[in-house]
Amino acid sequence: MRQDALPLYLQIADELRRNIEELVFNVGDQLPTELELSQRFGVHRHTLRRAVDVLRQEGIVDVERGRGTFVVAPIALPIGKRVRFNEALKAQAITPTRQMLRTVDIKADPKLAQRLEIELGASVILLERLYLVDELPIDVSSSHFPGQRFPQLITHCEAYNSISQMLLKEYSCDHIRRSTRISARVARPRDARLLKMPVNSPILLSESINVDQNGTVIEYGVTRFRGDRMELVMEQDG
Repeated sequence: MRQDALPLYLQIADELRRNIEELVFNVGDQLPTELELSQRFGVHRHTLRRAVDVLRQEGIVDVERGRGTFVVAPIALPIGKRVRFNEALKAQAITPTRQMLRTVDIKADPKLAQRLEIELGASVILLERLYLVDELPIDVSSSHFPGQRFPQLITHCEAYNSISQMLLKEYSCDHIRRSTRISARVARPRDARLLKMPVNSPILLSESINVDQNGTVIEYGVTRFRGDRMELVMEQDG
């Protein structure tokens, strides 16, 4: 274990993280018991629990009361023609929860006007949401919609967990992905705080343009995913 200025519990977390990265412990494996790890590192259980909690907050392990601590896999999110975030996670027996952060009507700046193919200064509805799995934040999502196309959208979104369902039921509008651009960058301070990550931790940034059944742009989305918890899988649409 490294002998440096890091607190002891962070040194232990670093070593366990390396063990997982080096496949000493594989996905699905149970870590040694608290007693075994405490003896291995020569620390009290309280220190060991703080180290394990660091890994839990990073989404690397899952602590199951009465069973133990298990290495977990990143969540795979398929990126295909259809925009189906909730359905994709439920197919993996994962039920996400959502926190609405902001619902606001703003004016289209040059970037939004270009992305949404609307006039500069036109109404844009911004929905910003935080998604969590087992109380762990996994992404911050900002969705921009042309306000003129979707009157009362802010009111309607309160009744739906799925944007796709809301668009279909309230506006008879399909929700189809036209393009997605994925890049990697470090988390900005606000995103890091919301995602419970250290500042400058890696995230996956997804920018998408979505259209309706007629090919008209209806949404510009920007999602910041935890890079240590999510995998984006590009699907080949038939």
